[in-house]
Amino acid sequence: MIDDDQKQRMAQLEEKLAAAKKAHEEPEPRADEHYSMANQAWRMVTELVAGLVIGLGIGYGLDVLLGTTPIFMVLFILLGLAAGVNVMLRSAREIQDKQMAEAEKSADADKDA
Repeated sequence: MIDDDQKQRMAQLEEKLAAAKKAHEEPEPRADEHYSMANQAWRMVTELVAGLVIGLGIGYGLDVLLGTTPIFMVLFILLGLAAGVNVMLRSAREIQDKQMAEAEKSADADKDA
């Protein structure tokens, strides 16, 4: 009778240990997370190229309208580059803030568990 009670308690303890181990295991990285990071990288590259192309277009248009040497084209390409880098940095900061919030959220969940 005591042996049956001990076996039952051991089985319950093993179940609790297995549940605790499962709760603290690192989740396997999902394939869609990899694509998500790639999408974010492409977004940043696209923002940089868009800034350059818009600057090129404005500068070239002004040079054609005003009949000047390519001074406006060079100037606006540099301004477009600066704007593209600025937007890239803002996107990177947004991604970093999102990751920090997720890390804090998971740390809080681990404290509660």
